Amino acid sequence: MRRLGRRSRWLVASGVAAAMAAGLVTAASVRAETDGNWPYGGGGKSKAVVLAAVGDIACQPGEAEEGEKPTDLCSHTRTAAMVATADQVEAMRPDLAAIMGDEQYQTGRYEDFMGSFDRTWGAFKFLQRPAPGNHEFYTSHGETGVEGTGYFDYYNGYQVNADGTPKLTTFTDAKGNTFTQPLPQPHGQAGTTGEGWYSYDVNGWHIISLNSQCKVMPGGCDPNGSWMRAQTDWLSADLKAHPGACTLAYWHQPLFSASGDVSREGKVSKEWWKLLYRHHADLVLNGHEHLYSRFAPMNPDGAADPAHGIREFIVGTGGEGLDKLAPSTPKPAAATDQFYGVMKFTLTPGGYSWRYDSAMKDPDATTGASSYHDTGSGHCH
Repeated sequence: MRRLGRRSRWLVASGVAAAMAAGLVTAASVRAETDGNWPYGGGGKSKAVVLAAVGDIACQPGEAEEGEKPTDLCSHTRTAAMVATADQVEAMRPDLAAIMGDEQYQTGRYEDFMGSFDRTWGAFKFLQRPAPGNHEFYTSHGETGVEGTGYFDYYNGYQVNADGTPKLTTFTDAKGNTFTQPLPQPHGQAGTTGEGWYSYDVNGWHIISLNSQCKVMPGGCDPNGSWMRAQTDWLSADLKAHPGACTLAYWHQPLFSASGDVSREGKVSKEWWKLLYRHHADLVLNGHEHLYSRFAPMNPDGAADPAHGIREFIVGTGGEGLDKLAPSTPKPAAATDQFYGVMKFTLTPGGYSWRYDSAMKDPDATTGASSYHDTGSGHCH
């Protein structure tokens, strides 16, 4: 059978996205209407499942919004990096893709998703299991668009009027100007709209996507604030309901930094780490820092714990610029700030392996190696 090229798959995904938003097709019918090959036909019949993982992906299309710099837009480098990581996923042929936030810069409007992210990563949209980042739940750049409206429009679909036009909701920016976005469906691929946390099971693994973007929500980032308390209580119940599985959790901003950045969501992340550690979780994945780093297994205080610790990966190298590594405690076991790339996890019942391969070197990095690789494996607790 003929394999769909990346652009052809983007056209399929974009058409399907519009039809699903209008309630005309379901994800199941997508498989029947394609030629059966990846991405909608699955990655194969292996006993192992491949999970791609990365965050911080798509540059902002068009013109700069108020308060932004021209460097925030889709430069040649950022566009090339976004295409390179999409091509890397195509070559990887994963069964699913965990996206750790900041899918779309700068303010995550629906039209920005369609004008940038969807043109590359949209080719395998329905394999994606996203988490939102601060550029989806935003209050900066002269705008106010809380609760990730454009993000939920893109992943969950939007509501339509009787004539097929989108139902709209209106926001007011910091200058008093108004702008509209489609009104998202209440539930969908990214969980419940306005919440954005959910879990799924694959090949003996229980995988959890969390929403760390608490700043703009009721109660803020206080772990006992109403919005965060609801999510943490849900996480506790979810972990209790899956006691025998290997466990992987991901969200946007990491508890342990490789760039010296102190997360404003640190108290929340610490609560989640305690719960995950108590329930013998194996892996935590994050984005936000535009670099790659891997930490040795550790407890929620960052102390080494080879027997029971959780291994944290930061994979914020999807295409939207790169950050610099900085001294941090604990120190990563492996790290680079010169490359864009996507992580490949191979999940088997009782274990996992990882492989990070660079997709493109930062053109500003004129010294050092031309590529980067980090591989390894581990067993579930």
